[in-house]
Amino acid sequence: MEIRKFAAVDIGSNSVRLLIANVLMNGEEPLFKKSSLIRVPVRLGVNAFTDHKIPEVSIVHLEETMLAFRYLMKANDVIHYKGCATSAMREAINGPRIIKRIKEKTGLNIDLISGNIEADLIFNSQSASLGKIQENCLFVDVGGGSTEVTVFSKGKPVSAKSFPIGTIRILQNQVDKEAWKKMKDWVKNKAEGLKDFSMIGSGGNINRIAKLAQLKPGKSLAVEKLIAIVQMMREHTYEERLKLYDLNPDRADVIVPAGDIFITMMKWIDADKIYVPKIGLGDGIVREAYKEYLNGKKSTF
Repeated sequence: MEIRKFAAVDIGSNSVRLLIANVLMNGEEPLFKKSSLIRVPVRLGVNAFTDHKIPEVSIVHLEETMLAFRYLMKANDVIHYKGCATSAMREAINGPRIIKRIKEKTGLNIDLISGNIEADLIFNSQSASLGKIQENCLFVDVGGGSTEVTVFSKGKPVSAKSFPIGTIRILQNQVDKEAWKKMKDWVKNKAEGLKDFSMIGSGGNINRIAKLAQLKPGKSLAVEKLIAIVQMMREHTYEERLKLYDLNPDRADVIVPAGDIFITMMKWIDADKIYVPKIGLGDGIVREAYKEYLNGKKSTF
């Protein structure tokens, strides 16, 4: 059995992440095991969604983070990585130029991916976990700038789409009624005729909510419990959430709007529970890095 290390660099709207995974290669289906996850709250979406441009101070912060990620990958003997930038970089007019600067300053290659590609990568990250759930379900990944949705029927994907509805956009009043209507209409249309829906939730916020609920692995979180937790946090100020729930500063403000997105979508499909397998875009990117390696690609640091 061979054990190789692969990595995912995920440049999101709220934070930037480096996921390093051990891949057990034994000639059959590879087994992916998370080794470490480093998260840096760069928050590119704060300016990208209002000014449609990322300021120099944030670019420098991002470059420094990418350089640190490069050294961490080298120190961990990562043989191949894949880097992806999502909603904030898509929104920023200087996004492509920033990606070019990252390459020049750090040597790291970053792909600016579309919302649909992002949804596909997230779907690929949770195919194994989905097999444990027999009923129809809606897979939802909530980020700072967008929400990726995949509709499943009997374990198979029916359709997937990315919507410009995210926690930072909501905090900045960048999401109007029409955006909500488009997402609702799409979900209703794709889920038409399917019954007994549950939901699979992805993203740092729902992971944190599941931890607060003391959710055990493989168990589901009832919608009533989710509503109660979100309402409990809503009644506290930002500063109180930091202390009472031991949240990071960049989590304490976005966790309530994230919870609202999940609750709203559960109501749309009459789902009474949500599974939280703690998977997401980074897991999908790692799997893509593994595929690239099998096709002959190998990173140099």
